[in-house]
Amino acid sequence: MQIGNKPCRIYGEPHAEYLLLQMTGEHELQSMESEVTAIAQSAHHFLFAAIPVESWNDALSPWEAPAVWGKQGFGGNATETLCFLTEQVIPTLKWQLDLPENVKIILGGYSLAGLFALWASTQTDLFYGVAAASPSVWFPDWMEFEQQHPIQAQRVYLSLGDKEEHTKNTVMAAVGDNIRALHSRLAECGADCTLEWNSGGHFKDADLRTAKAFRWVMEESR
Repeated sequence: MQIGNKPCRIYGEPHAEYLLLQMTGEHELQSMESEVTAIAQSAHHFLFAAIPVESWNDALSPWEAPAVWGKQGFGGNATETLCFLTEQVIPTLKWQLDLPENVKIILGGYSLAGLFALWASTQTDLFYGVAAASPSVWFPDWMEFEQQHPIQAQRVYLSLGDKEEHTKNTVMAAVGDNIRALHSRLAECGADCTLEWNSGGHFKDADLRTAKAFRWVMEESR
């Protein structure tokens, strides 16, 4: 389905109780089928939209930051990406696919897309849940920002690979301490949240880890 100037991949069914949104890079599209198949192990009815981004580092970063690895820095265009989601993607999907007005919207993603989902939920209460798999919570100034602009989603899933914090990259090595602190802060604020540790490093089973994140958010409080 073409939304704006972006070819979005749509899976699942109309009239769904959950609308799952994921910002995706070119590197993720080949594993999208396996991710959706894994999400479908849930008993819930959902519509899943994969929304492509052209420049991963720019489109998903909340503010500008210097390069952390390689030469490409971060352009800080997340506000534009969020506007596209709220003003074009969500209204189009609701209208064309006959979604209920009170459909529960879950924004999720992996790595920088996971950080984007967390950041987006500090900007609006539109998102019922956030499915942040191995989110880039090492991002410069993120922890201070979230303290001033709390996450508004009702359910928040966080995960990390158990080897991720052992990187030699000093900026990214903060990811472990940061995600523990973020989880504690959410719990103290009364959010329905979890922090799950997966085996391996950052690039292992990204599709299955993200599917697990979406499934958890769809499961109502035990």
